[in-house]
Amino acid sequence: MRSPDPEQLADQLRGVLEPVVTDAGLEIDAVEVRTAGRRHAVKLVVDLPEGSTATGFDLDDIARLSRTAAAELDPHEHLIEGSYTLEVTSPGVDRPLTRPQHWRRNFLRLAQITLAGGESVEARIGQADDDRVQVAVPGRKQPELREIAYRDVTHAQVQVEFKPAPKAETALLGADRPDADDDSETSANEENR
Repeated sequence: MRSPDPEQLADQLRGVLEPVVTDAGLEIDAVEVRTAGRRHAVKLVVDLPEGSTATGFDLDDIARLSRTAAAELDPHEHLIEGSYTLEVTSPGVDRPLTRPQHWRRNFLRLAQITLAGGESVEARIGQADDDRVQVAVPGRKQPELREIAYRDVTHAQVQVEFKPAPKAETALLGADRPDADDDSETSANEENR
């Protein structure tokens, strides 16, 4: 019996692993399968669910989930022909922003955004809903507030910064409002209902 292609296999494995990841208080961000002959590498990327009040998870959490996920995969070895390795990890800073919750989690972070027309914009992430995100684009004198629809984004990724965000940008995005964080939490909680 031949294994399905990597994308089909990833979808099947997502279904198998979803309950154990959810039981661990996390959610699946991605399941990736790479094959080399009869060997497979399964990468399970997990993150906190949107709306979670937790501030993060540590290596012990990842190790426990890795053992539980491996035990869950054992009875389903018929899905993976040949041997495999399982890697359980959290998303790194290099994870592309592909879903609305990725944008919401990175409120006030700097991102490099490539738009469908080829324009590339470096901007600070503001409030995000299910269809678009507000960003502050640095300007010579003042930052400019823009709204970008996700459908117009071909690639976006958070940038590493070594200094605090400019106050003009964070103020433009509403970070100085007492309810700034509550807005994103409210929309996340409403989405989860």
